[in-house]
Amino acid sequence: MPLNSSDDNRTISVFTSKLTPAADICVGLAILSVVLLSVLGNGLVLVICYRRRKKMVGSELLCVNLAVVDFLCCICFYPLSILSSFHHAWLGENITCVYYGLGCYIFGLCSMFTITAISIIRYLKTFYSLVYAVWLEGANIRIACCAIWLVAAVWSSFPLFGWGEYVPEPYGLSCTIAWRGYHTSAKDAFYVICSFACFTLVPVLLIVVSQCRILYKVSRFSYSLSARGIRNNLRHAEKRLSVMFFCISLGFVIAWAPYAVVSFLFIFHKEHWYMAPEGFVFPALFAKSSHVYNPFIYFYFNKTFQRELRCLLVSFCPKLGGNRVGVHIAAGHQAPYPIHIQLQERSCIQKKNFGVSQDRNHSKSKSRGRVTHTSGNRVHSRPVYTCWGSTSRNAPTILGNEPAKASLPVSI
Repeated sequence: MPLNSSDDNRTISVFTSKLTPAADICVGLAILSVVLLSVLGNGLVLVICYRRRKKMVGSELLCVNLAVVDFLCCICFYPLSILSSFHHAWLGENITCVYYGLGCYIFGLCSMFTITAISIIRYLKTFYSLVYAVWLEGANIRIACCAIWLVAAVWSSFPLFGWGEYVPEPYGLSCTIAWRGYHTSAKDAFYVICSFACFTLVPVLLIVVSQCRILYKVSRFSYSLSARGIRNNLRHAEKRLSVMFFCISLGFVIAWAPYAVVSFLFIFHKEHWYMAPEGFVFPALFAKSSHVYNPFIYFYFNKTFQRELRCLLVSFCPKLGGNRVGVHIAAGHQAPYPIHIQLQERSCIQKKNFGVSQDRNHSKSKSRGRVTHTSGNRVHSRPVYTCWGSTSRNAPTILGNEPAKASLPVSI
């Protein structure tokens, strides 16, 4: 599909880059950075979710689905764009263009539908939890994830049957829907308008309205509790969770807004060029950045992800965990060394072997968190190093003559 260039009267393919070679390399490096950060961040999210798969609630499955979408999109499609940027032309021409455009459109719709589903479910849980609590379980969430993939795949496949078309971007290093097909035929016009109205505008409105209402209600409730002097840790956690999903939704909308606006203006412009090729590059690169920041939002706002990430890092490199100090105070005043300190290597994956427990609920872990004083200065067959002895009557003791129990470990 050649185009006639009026500058030097020679034929240039639409799959040839319209940017300078230096700009092509910069675009390739930018997409490569997005791929590396996204694979690292979303890969960690998927590993952590797999480690705690038995503890996950239904709504977290949507976050897993979002991470899968971002991870696979960067693995399966963006390398082709990177290689084309370094080659200064789109590799494979029409076949790979259809493959890239179809895949990216499917994954783009999946991302938008997933965030829309997260926003709607959070809205129902916040305002109508008693009515829809039964419908927001894990089985229905799995059905919603399957429906998201099915709708995205079906709608994206319409251009393969004559409703729309996948063509190169104006700068020649990417492929997308032929937005200018609005002027080609009635079928193309119908597909383009529905893509913007039903699959872009409506989801964005649902995301923005629901997230803003959720954040407003949670903030008002937290403020009313604070005004009464009531501290509620559960509502504090709910507020952090609401802010996290608000940031995810807002970041997705902001990342894709410039590209949506440029494409929308391209629909109604009859001439082929109305903007320099560089004007299409920056919105496209900015939209691709939406694959990167979600893992950072998870790790910043979600303390569970923070703990799991620390445990994952310690399991690969135990030195990162440091040491743990177990302090034991013997019962009574007859013991020659009533205070003992035990140093143990800190580990998250083998904490059941420790003489002391890190669990927050201490009452549920007495059986494995008990340290008793035995002869020979040993605790559970581990050597105890006596640092100092004290015969002071002011030394703290455990109630009466009951066996001593371990205090919580102190990290250093």
